[in-house]
Amino acid sequence: QVQLVESGGGLVQAGGSLELSCVVSAPIGSFSAMAWYRQTPGNPRHMVASITSAFATNYTDSVKGRFIIYRGGAKNTVYLQMNSLRPEDTAVYYCNARLGRNAYFDYWGQGTQVTVSS
Repeated sequence: QVQLVESGGGLVQAGGSLELSCVVSAPIGSFSAMAWYRQTPGNPRHMVASITSAFATNYTDSVKGRFIIYRGGAKNTVYLQMNSLRPEDTAVYYCNARLGRNAYFDYWGQGTQVTVSS
């Protein structure tokens, strides 16, 4: 089985930074894409940032220029560097690994809470 474990969440003041980590129990090169999603109570889970197996990145408009998704030196780890945080960024952040392109399957982490105070 594939497991994803997020860490790095916490409480930060507006304007501050946090870095989230996602450790995957398989080489991340095995997946067509890795992504970070976030969800707040009563709202749908939305994609924040993604990175493909070819290292192409995509970001939701609200985080462009502030967040960076990258596959770091750690073999099975994906990161989300979050800068200039805003209260609206407060959410549970989930790591996602997508296997396949046509008929795909998504693996999810347990989530890590990010709270940004004003």
